[in-house]
Amino acid sequence: MINKYLILKILFLNSFMLLLNNADCQVNPKAQISDSPSSIIGFNHIGISVQNLDEMVKFYQEATGFEIVKREKINHSKNASLLLGVENISYETVTFKAPNMLLELTEYSNQQNSKINKMPPQGPGMTHTCYQSPSWDSGYGKFKNADAEILSRGSTAVDLGGYGVTYAYAYDPEGNMLELEQLDKNHLVKDSIWTQSNPMWMTQVALLSPDLKTLVDYYRTVLEINPNREGSFTNNLKLDQIVDIDQVGLSAAWFIMDGKNKMLELMQYTNPITPSPTTIKHPTDLGYSFSFEVEDIQKEYSRLKKLGVNFISKPKILGEFWMVFANDPDGNIYSLRQPTSTASIYSINNFN
Repeated sequence: MINKYLILKILFLNSFMLLLNNADCQVNPKAQISDSPSSIIGFNHIGISVQNLDEMVKFYQEATGFEIVKREKINHSKNASLLLGVENISYETVTFKAPNMLLELTEYSNQQNSKINKMPPQGPGMTHTCYQSPSWDSGYGKFKNADAEILSRGSTAVDLGGYGVTYAYAYDPEGNMLELEQLDKNHLVKDSIWTQSNPMWMTQVALLSPDLKTLVDYYRTVLEINPNREGSFTNNLKLDQIVDIDQVGLSAAWFIMDGKNKMLELMQYTNPITPSPTTIKHPTDLGYSFSFEVEDIQKEYSRLKKLGVNFISKPKILGEFWMVFANDPDGNIYSLRQPTSTASIYSINNFN
């Protein structure tokens, strides 16, 4: 049964797609991760590999207000070296707890001389995650006050169509892109993620691909569900303002994850064209990664291994999780995670 949140999300997506002048749009409102026969239950975390951990922690703490629940250093862990495929790896991680998932910033010892690149909206790769907030306690304003570099045109977030949501793109201090969405009271229903104690939350993983069909088919296989929505969008001046590109064109597909506003967003730009990736991303490479939380990691590892998923290692215990890293067809890095305890505060099953 679709709850109030899902009804709201579907209505919101309907209005959003209409405003983008969609000429070819398909919707499957019942497609969501809870329908999957797999043991994948949703997104557990967004990860960012960083060069200056203290600077980035200060930025995200000021902008989001998320609680820091853990800070730890790992030196020459055998399991970490096996999972990451790097001998004698050392790193330091800070874990923030957002209302509906984790945000982890990690400084790896092998990335101190790497070049920082600013991600363009058209990708390729994981270009951004999205932070939502109520319009009267704007995340756009908070990130701007924390000195985020605003990409979108104008001095305020863009009202795409007068239906109660404004949008903007921005960059953090190391060039990682952010999407900022502000929702009015009509979008904050009783059972949504928003409460007075949850003034900001995270929503999506956005992957940009030169071959959208292949990537959609891949995640359809991994998740064992169909996209909730697919469409192609052009000729919208407000969208041009948001991404700071004239006459932008794109195609997209969305998979609904574990409620509370979380979605896997897959896109391919047709103007400008999303380029092909030139590298296969490593877990320690600067920039974004993400994880799916699973209830049976050995089962999912075996299932996906048989389907040809490219894993870096076998699952290993690291801290509070069983984990294993993989690359998708575009070389994006993601992981499977299973908490070592069902009572873990790091499991999305135990989030408020």
